[in-house]
Amino acid sequence: MKVLKFGGTSVGSAESIRTLIGILKDESQAKEKPVAVISAMSGVTNLLAAMAENAAQGHDFTAQLAELELRHFNAVKELLDIQQQNPLLTRLKIYFNELEDLLQGVFVLRELTPKTRDQILSYGERCSALMISRVALQYISDVLYVDATELIKTDNAFGQAKVDTELTENLIRLFRQANKDKVLIVTGFIASNDAGQATTLGRGGSDYTAAIFGAALNASSVEIWTDVNGMMTADPRIVKKAFSLNDLTYTEAMELSYFGAKVIYPPTMIPVFLKKIPIVIKNTFDLSFEGTVISSENKESRLPIKGISSINEISVLNLTGSGMVGKAGFSGRLFSLFARERINVVLITQSSSEHTITFAVNPADAPKAKALMEQEFELELQANKLEAPVIENNLSVLAVVGERMKQTLGVSGKLFHALGRNGINVRAIAQGSSEYNISVIISSVDLAKALNAVHDAFFTQLNKTLNAFCLGTGNIGKTLFKQLNQHSQYLRDNNSIQVKVAGIGNTRKMLFDSDGLSLDNWEQTLNEKGEPAELKAFIDRVISMNLPNCVFVDNTASPLPVTFYNDLFKANISVVTCNKIGNSSSYSQYRSFKDNALYHGVDFFYETNVGAGLPIIRTLKDLMISGDRVQRMEAILSGTISFIFNNFKGDASFHDVVKMAQEKGYTEPDPRDDLRGTDFMRKMLILARDAGYAMEASDVVIEPILPQSCIDAQTVDAFYAALKKEEAYFTNLKNKAEKEKKVLRYVGKLENGKAAISLQMVDDSHPFYMMSGADNIIAFTTDRYYERPMVVKGPGAGAEVTAAGVFADLINVGAN
Repeated sequence: MKVLKFGGTSVGSAESIRTLIGILKDESQAKEKPVAVISAMSGVTNLLAAMAENAAQGHDFTAQLAELELRHFNAVKELLDIQQQNPLLTRLKIYFNELEDLLQGVFVLRELTPKTRDQILSYGERCSALMISRVALQYISDVLYVDATELIKTDNAFGQAKVDTELTENLIRLFRQANKDKVLIVTGFIASNDAGQATTLGRGGSDYTAAIFGAALNASSVEIWTDVNGMMTADPRIVKKAFSLNDLTYTEAMELSYFGAKVIYPPTMIPVFLKKIPIVIKNTFDLSFEGTVISSENKESRLPIKGISSINEISVLNLTGSGMVGKAGFSGRLFSLFARERINVVLITQSSSEHTITFAVNPADAPKAKALMEQEFELELQANKLEAPVIENNLSVLAVVGERMKQTLGVSGKLFHALGRNGINVRAIAQGSSEYNISVIISSVDLAKALNAVHDAFFTQLNKTLNAFCLGTGNIGKTLFKQLNQHSQYLRDNNSIQVKVAGIGNTRKMLFDSDGLSLDNWEQTLNEKGEPAELKAFIDRVISMNLPNCVFVDNTASPLPVTFYNDLFKANISVVTCNKIGNSSSYSQYRSFKDNALYHGVDFFYETNVGAGLPIIRTLKDLMISGDRVQRMEAILSGTISFIFNNFKGDASFHDVVKMAQEKGYTEPDPRDDLRGTDFMRKMLILARDAGYAMEASDVVIEPILPQSCIDAQTVDAFYAALKKEEAYFTNLKNKAEKEKKVLRYVGKLENGKAAISLQMVDDSHPFYMMSGADNIIAFTTDRYYERPMVVKGPGAGAEVTAAGVFADLINVGAN
């Protein structure tokens, strides 16, 4: 036999009531007829309470009463055949008349007693249960409306009445025995005292009614029909990837509910907990969902935790001082005081030195708790044995819950790593020896970020979400978006990573969306919906959105974004950049980037600073962390210069090759910007710094390729004219190299802490002899790679390969 409880949303509209009737019709086919416990229609209990308060204050309540009548009458007219409506409408009208008389009495006396308030509130469940019973009779032959005030007996504590369990269970059993062949439609939430006066069962009262009936009748299960898919791993309004749980133990359900999960209210479920009757949380609006089963059985699971819950608003008080050390009964004085004054302590933690007790209370109770502490420990405070208690507000509690935590290593480590990685400071920690729950107190502004970060950390079968903010929409930025869009499914399937672009900006517009911007039409959306761009405003928004697992992607060549890198690191935001200006400016700036990223536990990846998509920086790093010593690095790290010298052979003139490179888009508008070797120098400088040398740009010796006359030319046309005049100089270099069976290469070299870039002639024994196109190449000569250097070679320029390098760095942040 089942007991089914239907919440307010399940009876909130004609459509949901039809679904409810369908569920009852199916269950009524069972050998044992079900018991259905019915809540008031959604919002009705609050409306009744508001009407009572209005009447007590002398305000008009008739409009609200009319609204209440109309809502019930409309539902009846929509659900019942015309010939069956009048008897029910008449009965409901009698209830509403009684309610009006009660409210009128309150209005006249200007007094609302707890007893009268309970009587007023009882009409919500009476009206809804009566309505459901009459509608059900159209589809189920044997239905009986049951007013729970006749069966559930309580004391006189109106508003939070205590049930006389023995008497109540006897009355329920006798009534059930006399009506075994009927489907019982029972009012939730309400009961009565010995005098027959209506009482209410407090918060979660309808759940309590269902539990009382379930325990009294030894039901096979108690089903709670609500508007969500059972108990979930986290609040789905905050954590979009939260999913429904198939099963929980009673302990897990109580822990999750205590810390904010609103599906059930644990104290109301105690009757069925004691009899080990399973509770099933089901969804009236999704009948395909099989439900979350809450039972005494701890079923096998691969999940280290079952869920993450939270209390949004909490206040913390600290009691600190040497007067507590070694004093027996001190904590007893404190918490006995709170118990007497009915102040609920949510969380307690005490240092092993006994010097500090920290506890959390509801913010509304905090001032009273502080005053009580000051009164109770007045002498200790005057003697300076205790410090004055201080209230800390704007805090939240996050709790991870699961019975398997005590069997799983590293749960605490994973929790604190997820919080630390995202820059979330933990104010206090509490964990019982049972290890069912680890609770942390954090700033309220970080709660959503923390819930998402911790959920990603523990539920690894889901894709980890990386929130990317991308600055720069030129060739590299556009290509990166194209690659992310094309490979999004592959990333989810093979890397378990979902990259959400939460912000896009350029010099004209910027656009943000915490749920992620669509990359199908990002350019049109940015132009149409973007706000005017301002770099500091962009950075401020990135930080203030406070999303978990954030990464800032700099796809510009501007020095301005670089000035904000340290601010991003301090906000625990990783940085991926193809902009080499930051790392090739002063050494102190380079060092500050490295140190701040390390200190704040985030990533700073810049693989594309040196060789576009080639794994040069990563290779150097791997060599060094594995204990190898780099003796020498030789490199060609300019795609432009590589292309020029790879094609400067045979009858080709240097002038024509440079012109061809410009026409193909390999050079800047003024080719001298490439041929001066400044960009090459920046790359060698970054490599030298990553190899451990504290070098400045002035320490890199650059041998010029161009004669002085070419450098001094006033215009690009004048430069090409000068280049023609100097053709003999370049031809002589080429002829000399060919005569010696060598080729010309512009090579950077780092050895013994000295860096230089020069034009060299290399023979066919050198790794740089065979080059083509705009390839880059680097040779690492190390203690391990001494006889034959390690060589990395490939395209060192172009939007596709550079964007691919940024893409790889982005995914490496996600992997961390």
